[in-house]
Amino acid sequence: MTEPLFLHDSYLREATGRVTGHTLEGGIVLDASIFYATSGGQPGDAGRLVWDGGGIDIGTTVKGQGGDIVLVPAEPARLPEIGTYVKQSLVWDRRHRMMRVHTALHLLSVIIPRPVTGGQIAADKGRLDFDMENAPEDKDALTGLLNDMIARDLAVTAEWIPEAVLDQQPELIKTMTVKPPRGQGPIRLIRIGEGDAAVDLQPCGGTHVGWTSEIGRVRIGKIEKKGRQNRRVYLHLEDA
Repeated sequence: MTEPLFLHDSYLREATGRVTGHTLEGGIVLDASIFYATSGGQPGDAGRLVWDGGGIDIGTTVKGQGGDIVLVPAEPARLPEIGTYVKQSLVWDRRHRMMRVHTALHLLSVIIPRPVTGGQIAADKGRLDFDMENAPEDKDALTGLLNDMIARDLAVTAEWIPEAVLDQQPELIKTMTVKPPRGQGPIRLIRIGEGDAAVDLQPCGGTHVGWTSEIGRVRIGKIEKKGRQNRRVYLHLEDA
């Protein structure tokens, strides 16, 4: 099982890891990883591994067996041997932009307080699908509310609770289709704002910025109808 270092510090750009295995498809498993594995609508990280006598570019990262995180080489190449210590480094600009988008999507779920049926994150935009019959009428008003909340510079923090506590607070789960993992210990929550200034608290295993002001300005894009009771709302980073 790989230790997911990004769960405790999304800002780790480099770290040392030891190779613990290879997959049949040519992937690399480390004992500890700063690379986020594709899940929950967030793409896997890209970057590079370097070791004594070699190096390899990582194109993406996926989940493996038994909690393993698998780093997938961008091209077929000689893999570091099992037991080798490697230096991990992320394509940081891409990761940081996805952190900004992901946190902005949490805020979008606050200003549109409807159940979430799906979502997707990219390095310049993201979207959430909402269980609602009628689309919001004023995109400019939504954009204003979202940017006002971002500008409040709210702290974004992580905390963990037992599964039994989450069971007693089902309202924390906003997503209808994606549920928090079970049987793996405490559940990670992302809180935006502190004390009376808190605006959101929900289970999430993704990567986030530390303060909402770091998101920068955003705008609401298209709002599409995706079924009788499903509306897809796009969000864009203004500097993308």
